[in-house]
Amino acid sequence: MQTLRNAPDVQDGRRLRDGVAELDPQRIDFEGRFDDRLQLDVDGLKASIEANGQRVPILVRPLGEDRYSLIYGRRRLEACLELGIPIRAIVTETDGDQSLKDQLLENQERRDLSFIERALVAAALLEGDHFTEAERTARRVAEVLNLHEAGVSQLLGVVRGVGDDLIRAIGSAPGIGRPRWEELKKLLGEGTTDRRALIDAALSAREPGSDASEDRSDQAFLAVLKMAKGKGAGKRSGGQPDPMTLPGIGTASIQTNVQGKRLKIDLRAEDAAFVEWLNGNASEVIVGMHERWKASEG
Repeated sequence: MQTLRNAPDVQDGRRLRDGVAELDPQRIDFEGRFDDRLQLDVDGLKASIEANGQRVPILVRPLGEDRYSLIYGRRRLEACLELGIPIRAIVTETDGDQSLKDQLLENQERRDLSFIERALVAAALLEGDHFTEAERTARRVAEVLNLHEAGVSQLLGVVRGVGDDLIRAIGSAPGIGRPRWEELKKLLGEGTTDRRALIDAALSAREPGSDASEDRSDQAFLAVLKMAKGKGAGKRSGGQPDPMTLPGIGTASIQTNVQGKRLKIDLRAEDAAFVEWLNGNASEVIVGMHERWKASEG
């Protein structure tokens, strides 16, 4: 009863239908729901429900034709699906916007959402279609997540600096907090690490049978961090890549960002007239190089 009294619907005074009901989990849809987890580990929860029953109901809203949409309780739903048993649920009349707020409210109460999963929640809210374009600001995300705007900026900075592909290869990394994610972001920002190698290292560390005394996802992060530090050891002081020699032209350093969509060239030419010409013809040169690249890909 205490659980029900503390449910968001009771606190908000919204109308519930039929109290707690037992539903067929096959009739509950979760496609398109805001996904806040990188890993959905339900083995422990499934064993608990099998031994002691489902103590905390999930929250759903009716869709019509005896089907429901999940608001929160994804792990409990998955556990009951795997066990093949009915699921206890609170059925509430609410709209999609309120459903998102309820799910996020539950997220804030949970202690098992890792730092990087919270960061992905912030990024998804800012970059997805959960808000209108006018509402899609760091301030709005901070209000929803009950954080300071600076805290949201830190979360977003890590996601953008590390990159979605590498984060998902690493996983939730429950034992890795903000300082070490910030350290990895800084190392990757230096721009000389092979991202494919980092992703492969993370996936390898998470393979079943790998020697990992901690969570495999934590081990994946530590493997990536170690490799990133190793790559950084060969750089010049200041974290800049070593310049390449261009015979008859000068030297150049090339740097890309972690998403691989930005290229920065620092050219030190021997002839100032060439720099002036390149400055005036850069667009034609880049277009020509792009056409050569497309031809090579075809």
